[in-house]
Amino acid sequence: MKAIQFHRFGGPEVLQFNEVADPVPGPDDVVIAVKAAGVNPADTYMREGTYRIKPALPCIPGGDAAGEVIAVGENVTGLAIADRVFTGVAMGFDFSGCYAECVMRPASHVLPIPESMGYAEAVTFGVSYPTAHYALFARGGAKKGETVFIHGASGSVGTSAIQLAKRAGLTVIGSAGSKAGLALVLKEGADHAVDHSQAGYLDRVREASGGHGPDLILEMLANVNLAADMEIAAMHGRIVVIGNRGEIAINARMAMIKELDIRGIMLWNVPERQLNDILADILIAAADGAIKPKVGRQLALADAVEAHELVLQPGNAGKIVLIP
Repeated sequence: MKAIQFHRFGGPEVLQFNEVADPVPGPDDVVIAVKAAGVNPADTYMREGTYRIKPALPCIPGGDAAGEVIAVGENVTGLAIADRVFTGVAMGFDFSGCYAECVMRPASHVLPIPESMGYAEAVTFGVSYPTAHYALFARGGAKKGETVFIHGASGSVGTSAIQLAKRAGLTVIGSAGSKAGLALVLKEGADHAVDHSQAGYLDRVREASGGHGPDLILEMLANVNLAADMEIAAMHGRIVVIGNRGEIAINARMAMIKELDIRGIMLWNVPERQLNDILADILIAAADGAIKPKVGRQLALADAVEAHELVLQPGNAGKIVLIP
């Protein structure tokens, strides 16, 4: 089969489009013919060798995929040839193997795709929606009637969070840095959209939250925005850090004055039973149409280098997906 590999750590240029051996399932495994593979920022960090998890080399990157079952192990029940399925990082925390024409996974890490969902949309269930769900509810404590500010809302986790928050009865303010991004934030269901590239945008966030600031903030780039989040958060507000790429200076007195909670998340810290509940809720929402995954760029598998460059750039409108 064809697959993307890297044999050494480094920049996007280390990614190679190679011919590799087809996977053979063990007794408890299935093999999926990949129709779409999701691209996550974590994939780039692993390629660089700077992530907490450092893979063995050579490595086929990618932890999210959707496609059709083409082989099943002898012990597998509940899955059959030609079933439409997805697998993802949230279902076993395997960050490798999916940038390929086929991928093998334990059957316990594979779930059926809702009938109304396409393959590219289904790869958002591997990281984007579970991350947004966990950040909003388990860590953020979001409650009906509260206001949430999603700081960087036009990406895949951001659009997922907008939809989940509206489903739960929250008022949603989302930020983006372009006209297209702002239009997307509103299209996905946010009540207000603010341009975080413009001076004074924090005033608009305060106004949109009734003057008291948002009760909850989801932060995608804490090394740039955390100090600003603390300025605008409501009294007793919660800030959930989803993404960060460096250090930032903050005034801890602001946390004292407002009695703020600043909480980080990592999806792999979630207990398996809790993750199963999160995924079950997401699939219910998908089946009844309450959430509709947003896919941005779709690129050929051979264009993984470009995908790794794009995923770290601002302005991504939804999930970046590779198509074998």
